[in-house]
Amino acid sequence: MSSPDAPHQPPAINYVAGFLLVGLAWGLTTPFIRRAAKTHSPPEHPLLARDDVKASWLKSKLYGAFFAVIDLLRNPRYAVPLLINLTGSVWFFLLIGQAELSLTVPIVNTLAFLFTVLGDWWVDKKVIDRNTWIGMILSLTGIALCVQSKS
Repeated sequence: MSSPDAPHQPPAINYVAGFLLVGLAWGLTTPFIRRAAKTHSPPEHPLLARDDVKASWLKSKLYGAFFAVIDLLRNPRYAVPLLINLTGSVWFFLLIGQAELSLTVPIVNTLAFLFTVLGDWWVDKKVIDRNTWIGMILSLTGIALCVQSKS
């Protein structure tokens, strides 16, 4: 019987779902973000062609970086996966406030790695070689050992 002062502990399935959602949001979006960034061809900006901007190294770099970020964020193929990825970071922040930190961080990072590998296979048709499969299995085994040691 639990005391009335004991904090309410959510069911374990809530943590599992949280870990999976963050891992998916971080890992599966990475290949989409990378592909969108690699294939992005920004339009010309007249401001960058001005003589005063060309004459100043600092101005040209600052304006160039500013327009590069703006152009990427205007591209839905980049912005939508980025938004999902950042949402995963918010979920992670909320999750570490509830779940045990020594389990949350390795579980979520391992899941992000696994989903990144699967996303590369799905998006870029990359072949998952034998060593990567072994690494994925060892990562999952390590997580299982961490969870086992805490229970």
